Amino acid sequence: MIARQRYPFLVAIGLGLLFALLSRYLFSDELGNRAGNLLTVSFLLGVPIALGAITAHFIPVEKFGWRMFGAPGLTVLLFIISAFIFHLEGLICLIIIGPIFFVLASLGAWLYQIIADQLPPRRDKTLVVTAFALLPFLAIGIENRFDNPDDFRRVENTIEINAPAAVVWQHIIRVAPIRAADLGHSFIDDMGFPRPVEATLTREGVGGVRHATFERGVEFIETVDDWQPLKQLSFSIVPNTATIPPTTFDEHVIVGGRFFDVLRGTYELRSAGPGRTLLVLHSQQRLSTHLNWYAGLWTSWVMHEIQGRILTVLKRRCEAAG
Repeated sequence: MIARQRYPFLVAIGLGLLFALLSRYLFSDELGNRAGNLLTVSFLLGVPIALGAITAHFIPVEKFGWRMFGAPGLTVLLFIISAFIFHLEGLICLIIIGPIFFVLASLGAWLYQIIADQLPPRRDKTLVVTAFALLPFLAIGIENRFDNPDDFRRVENTIEINAPAAVVWQHIIRVAPIRAADLGHSFIDDMGFPRPVEATLTREGVGGVRHATFERGVEFIETVDDWQPLKQLSFSIVPNTATIPPTTFDEHVIVGGRFFDVLRGTYELRSAGPGRTLLVLHSQQRLSTHLNWYAGLWTSWVMHEIQGRILTVLKRRCEAAG
């Protein structure tokens, strides 16, 4: 049997988890579609703050550690596990929202304590916790009135290759098939991002089309609009949505979707000395969420990791050929 002193902890965590799951359902199916489901300020910030306030409301005041960190953190962890098990969200999205949920849940518990402590000891604090719980649902009504802003970002990687520009050029205009062993392991593989496979080219020069393929049927059509042999190769990027299975990406991170897109790519070749080349790869992305400042941290990191792995493969191949 469960000791009576454990009841407040079970109630706090149970109600906090129920609130998070119910919020996920309501924001997805009823309230959040226009603003972007999980990618709203109301959900991503409001829900974990309310969750922390709910758990703090039921935890005894003298249990400070559990009230501020233990109960909110455990509730968030159970929410993430439940969302993954029941396929409410993909692993990529859960990893992205996890850090901010953990931090803001503790912040919500702290804010609740500050406000509740101002009330007389015998005063009922139910109205305080109710206000925290209702705030995300009131905020989404306001947030839905505003369109998602576009934010254009550039991610750049550079690598020095011990090979002349003529060798490097031949390896970037077309990229021969890449094995998983060539890339090595990366955390983005565990997150579920497909690995790059190869890039073909229909013809050399402006107007040529590269087909950049990734694992699991992901393909990007890259139309060359700047062709400067041994110096620069630039192309626009359009995802081939006809070949990408709907299960490859979570709806919130699909390339070419309403929240994220990769628009351009450019290779630049610069001299690094006799027989050496500095290869620069940079790309432009579009973010369209109400939390571009946070989402941009993740998209920039992922793009930097993908580009860096490609450059490492190219370096090995060019130096072997050179």
